[in-house]
Amino acid sequence: MSSQRTQAVQAPIIPIINQWVKDTPETISLGQGVAYYHPPEQAFQHLQQQLQTGHCDLYGPVEGLPTLQSALQDKLNTRNNIQIDDNSCVFVTAGSNMAFSSLMLALTDPDDEIILLTPYYFNHEMAIKLANARPVCVPTRADFHPDIELIEHAITKKTRAVVTVSPNNPSGAVYTQQELTAINKLCEIHGIYHITDEAYEDFVYDQHQHFSVASLPNAQGHTISLYSMSKAYGFAGWRVGYMVIPKSLFLAMKKVQDTVLISPPIISQLAAIGAHQAPYEFIRDKLKVIQHSRKICLDTLNHSGLLLQEAYSEGAFYIFAKLNIHMDDLTLAKTLIQQHGIATIPGSAFAAPEGTYLRVSYGALTSENVELGIKKLTAGLKALS
Repeated sequence: MSSQRTQAVQAPIIPIINQWVKDTPETISLGQGVAYYHPPEQAFQHLQQQLQTGHCDLYGPVEGLPTLQSALQDKLNTRNNIQIDDNSCVFVTAGSNMAFSSLMLALTDPDDEIILLTPYYFNHEMAIKLANARPVCVPTRADFHPDIELIEHAITKKTRAVVTVSPNNPSGAVYTQQELTAINKLCEIHGIYHITDEAYEDFVYDQHQHFSVASLPNAQGHTISLYSMSKAYGFAGWRVGYMVIPKSLFLAMKKVQDTVLISPPIISQLAAIGAHQAPYEFIRDKLKVIQHSRKICLDTLNHSGLLLQEAYSEGAFYIFAKLNIHMDDLTLAKTLIQQHGIATIPGSAFAAPEGTYLRVSYGALTSENVELGIKKLTAGLKALS
């Protein structure tokens, strides 16, 4: 029998959905959050050079290769306005999911509390429970932005951190500088950490802007910033993420990572170094396609008559759609795949508010299949209404 720890964790929804997709040929996926493109050519060029002149057969530093650390510090300085000093450091991990999971082992003792804003990113909730800590769920406002007063009321003596995800998965909300600053100040006052997940930092639309709260004066002592190369650089399968952490957590994180991983995969880190040599235009060009997909998906859904409230997406590549359908959302998601060849993720996996929600991911869509994908979704939903 498995441990009580694992029994308390929800079954991972993405593998379930992916299996249904695999069993239903020609399904178009609006499910898993991946980008439609591959890494920049510079990633492969740099990797090829390193394979010819060096090797990646041995373990590397637990916290990541010095050359990648240097590239990441440059990126953090120029794009996030975060300067690494004697009180902070960069820590490379095998994806930002692993970064969060390792943080829970490094930060929490059994029954400690971590505040999550709902709808939450389900892997965060899972990682908290696997560490024998307790997720404390705080609802967001109707627009999926944080309610600062509710967050403050949820803080107790057992609270270790407040987690924010902006741009948000699954809602697509982009928290404002004022909102993030207020949350960060709360954490400072109460002597807890602010964990800010910025995996979708490059994916912001219209007037919305991404803000890295660790750029605030005196914030890095209680702020932990998570980043990922999976999205903007098309690096999902390479598994490269990184954190900016207070130096006081370095030894604890090193203990956890050395136990679980030893060191991030060298071959992936070498590719990541090359990717950071690509000009930022690489990302900007890809965003044009994703913005096009976003517009088509929003326009189609909002004119379909299927929604209980208008859909929007300020950032990331998700729409969290509230449907005018009275059906269990997992059953709905399975039926859409098996009968209509279109995949989404049920809102209950994210602790959605009351009602029937589906998360629609448009990041993997191309100009060639975006209209077909969203038309299949609306046709399927109409047939089931």
